[in-house]
Amino acid sequence: MNVRHASAELKRVEADATYTGGYPESAVTAFRKRMQYIRSAKSEQDLRVWKSLHYEKLKGKRQHQRSMRLNDQWRLVLEFEKNMTGPQVVVVAIEDYH
Repeated sequence: MNVRHASAELKRVEADATYTGGYPESAVTAFRKRMQYIRSAKSEQDLRVWKSLHYEKLKGKRQHQRSMRLNDQWRLVLEFEKNMTGPQVVVVAIEDYH
């Protein structure tokens, strides 16, 4: 799937092995692993199949967003867009879940 990062910081957290962006190392490691899953998926449905990702639709004002757990405390927030080349995932944020 095509991926776009909402910020340069998130892009750097994924691409730069020495940069954590102030997030805990365990969350960054999980983020990079989740990004591999996302990039290999052909559609959003592929992400739902992996139960271990805890992929879920958010509610209320954030109902257009999805999340997946990085660990017990942190989650990855995503949005989906459609473009000429197919679905695109927008990596919105890494957020403290509690």
